[in-house]
Amino acid sequence: MAQEIIVGLDIGTTKIACIVGRSNEFGKIDILGIGNSDSVGVTRGVVSNIEKTVSSIIAAVQEASEKSGVNIKVVNVGIAGQHIKSLQINGMRTRGNTDEEITKRDIDLMIEDMYRQAVLPGEEIIHVLPQEFTVDQEDGIKDPIGMCGVRLQANFHIITGQFGAIKNIYKCVKKAGLEVADLTLEPLASSAAVLSEEEKEAGVALVDIGGGTTDIAIFQDGIIRHTAVIPFGGNVITEDIKQGCTIMRNQAELLKVQYGSALAMENKDSEIVVIPGLKGRDPKEISLRNLSNIIQARMEEILEHVHYEVRNSGYEKQLIAGIVLTGGGAQLKHMKQLVEYVTGMDCRIGFPNEHVTKTPNEEWLVPAMSTGVGLVITGLEHTGNTVQAHRTTEVKHKPTDTEVLKEKQRDKKGPTKFLTRIKEFFDTEED
Repeated sequence: MAQEIIVGLDIGTTKIACIVGRSNEFGKIDILGIGNSDSVGVTRGVVSNIEKTVSSIIAAVQEASEKSGVNIKVVNVGIAGQHIKSLQINGMRTRGNTDEEITKRDIDLMIEDMYRQAVLPGEEIIHVLPQEFTVDQEDGIKDPIGMCGVRLQANFHIITGQFGAIKNIYKCVKKAGLEVADLTLEPLASSAAVLSEEEKEAGVALVDIGGGTTDIAIFQDGIIRHTAVIPFGGNVITEDIKQGCTIMRNQAELLKVQYGSALAMENKDSEIVVIPGLKGRDPKEISLRNLSNIIQARMEEILEHVHYEVRNSGYEKQLIAGIVLTGGGAQLKHMKQLVEYVTGMDCRIGFPNEHVTKTPNEEWLVPAMSTGVGLVITGLEHTGNTVQAHRTTEVKHKPTDTEVLKEKQRDKKGPTKFLTRIKEFFDTEED
């Protein structure tokens, strides 16, 4: 059987990354090719210019296609932006036949019910993530399949987003001549790329510092507990440098990447970098200590927001593995030390090599690529789950009258999943 090739498309604020990968015989990922382009139509994770975003997507996809030798048509896209929200909801299902074991079908029906929960106007449910189950007053169950019981309850972590914002992402991908296979929250994708199962079990906060947003995903006991998006990222630091040093934005970005440090004390007063002046003007001398002071001040503000979200989740004292830092912002010098200083928690820098065994170029596996690699991993997991779901439905199961009625009601209501609704929206628009 041919190995399935999956493509991840990370539409970020500073860059658009297209990553082509496939699963090998060991269940790990082989990266076949990566394409990168500057993102000029996205602001804080939200599309602000359709045409510019489409051009950037096409450029990244073409580069990835040339490097991998794969004709790319279908992609797994990441979702981010400050419009993303999360909430906890309890669900319950009373089973008609107590003699039969709980099956995946029962859980799927509960998830479908969650997708029909009422949310604020203009918002839609993107993900419904089951956490812990309760079967007939027996709580703390992670996987109830195979158990017997009448009442099945579950805690769900639900992630919502603005319909218009995500519709624009879908529109850009479609205009680029591609089809969306799945939409995934970016911190979930990043966590799949950089976190180990041991860390998720022990308790860990993944912090992905991107160009426009900082994404947080908290895991404990192997379960997703909290997600959040902070509307600040590396671009704010670049703007601070631009204004503080009175230089061009592209010069500020280069200074940040090449000489920037998150700890000002690591630079001496005597360390100076000279940048060329504008036409006919003298070169400008920039003190690296001043540069790092600007970076540290803004990064401390971002990390204070992160620490607030960790405390707000209620799991601060249970995160044995501390914080894993990834994304482009994690590549700044001395970030690990600053995180530990601000939060008082252990920290490591997360590289997207947790599940990758082969890549043509090791330099591709930098923290800035975590989301793209994670989209490949979650895409492969989704494919596997789909196959598993089909196998599960092949098991002989006689539906109860209640289940038959619910199926009929579901058919009348139409598709409930967010991606299906968007696809239907565009299909109707074309007609």
